[in-house]
Amino acid sequence: MKDNLIDAIKEALLPEIRELKQITIKIESRMEEMSLRIGDTNTQIIELRKEMRETNRRIDNVREELTEKIDETNKRIDNVREELTEKIDLQTARIDMTNRRIDDLSGRIDNLSENVAQFREDFAEFKAREKIIEDILKRVGRLESKVIA
Repeated sequence: MKDNLIDAIKEALLPEIRELKQITIKIESRMEEMSLRIGDTNTQIIELRKEMRETNRRIDNVREELTEKIDETNKRIDNVREELTEKIDLQTARIDMTNRRIDDLSGRIDNLSENVAQFREDFAEFKAREKIIEDILKRVGRLESKVIA
């Protein structure tokens, strides 16, 4: 009778325990994938930071160049009016290009901010799922110990 009862309990619980183990394996696989995505995102953030530093350096260089050119242009104002007009047109074009670069950087920073916000959401969801998985694993452990006992 005791053996029949044990067999009946095993028949009822073992398939579900196997199913829970398969689900746990799938969840762990998904967690590994998410971890890789997070790592990739971190790598991209690091690269973007490097690009931003380089771009900031370039902007500073352009500013210095522009300042020098403006000073030269201001010295020529007194001497040649036509030359001044040509220089101003050149400077305006460079400023427009610099502004486009700044606008582009602002857009990239906005995208980065959105990515970071999404990363935070994904991470919070990941943490919530992690707690659920821990709870499932504890329950499976209890079930296994009950079945084995």
